[in-house]
Amino acid sequence: MRRLLVLVAALTLTACSQAPVAQEAEQAAAPQAGFPVTVENCGRTLTFDEPPAKVVTGYHPSLETLLALGLGDRIAGRTNFSESAFLPGQKEQYDKIPEIAPTIMLPQKEVMLARGSDFVLDNAMAGFDAAGGYATVEELNSAGTPVYILGGWCSPEEVLQFTIDDTFTDLRNLGKIFGVSDRAEKLVSELQGQLADVKKRVEGRTPVKVLATDGGKGPVNAYGGSGITNQMIALAGGVNALADVKGDYTEVSAEKISAALPDAVLISDYATLRGEDMPSSPAKAAEAFAIARNSPAAEKQRYLALPVAAQHPGYRNILAIADIARFLHPDAFAQ
Repeated sequence: MRRLLVLVAALTLTACSQAPVAQEAEQAAAPQAGFPVTVENCGRTLTFDEPPAKVVTGYHPSLETLLALGLGDRIAGRTNFSESAFLPGQKEQYDKIPEIAPTIMLPQKEVMLARGSDFVLDNAMAGFDAAGGYATVEELNSAGTPVYILGGWCSPEEVLQFTIDDTFTDLRNLGKIFGVSDRAEKLVSELQGQLADVKKRVEGRTPVKVLATDGGKGPVNAYGGSGITNQMIALAGGVNALADVKGDYTEVSAEKISAALPDAVLISDYATLRGEDMPSSPAKAAEAFAIARNSPAAEKQRYLALPVAAQHPGYRNILAIADIARFLHPDAFAQ
């Protein structure tokens, strides 16, 4: 009888000692509040059972966007950014994040797959091209690393279809993915307020004819009447001098640039590209003015160096619209 009592007591003690462990296991297995979540991107359905915690970012606007959402602690690796100035307050955070590639491009396939990341954010498909030695979206997804492309820049056709509303969609989707929807909605509201302020200031003013160019003596690298740069010009109170050109970033003849007679010029500004030095904005502006020498822009030498990062999908788009509006309509921002 005594042995039976001892056995029962031992079993009771064992069961009691295991109870907290079982409870902890159950808690660990329980889904996080608000998850799983599902978003659509590039024709794919992405499902997340928990917020990503080991993120890799590609070209810099993707990093800027996550930092704007206060998600710097989730980023485990980033690419290099040395082409232009950082957004206020972001350089310090950038320096704390490990650099995994010396250029704006993601690392090669073997390096990316070996990182064990749980999310990749970029704003173009170039970094997932197998022909360039990169891991494809499908390969990364199979390795447990879903990919999200900002702005829906998933194909050449979709680049042309971009609208500024896509930026707000991205912010809301990222808010869902990382479990910070309240934060995302607050940021969207702030940015929409900035856009509304710009619209109010430039409304009723004569649109300024703008040539947006990346330089060249002919053909000229310029921005046509589709895509992100064209949208930014319109929202800033301008009209694209190449509105009739189907394309975003494309080549345009010197003759067409000369005939456009722009009032102002936007220059894509970046000091380096994939480790190589690029022509300066003043040099590219000089080329544009030489071609459009009979234009009001050339006469007044009127140009704005626009960071090329702002001409790619991401949080910076909205900030750049206000900068362009101040350049085109300075009197509207005098007060």
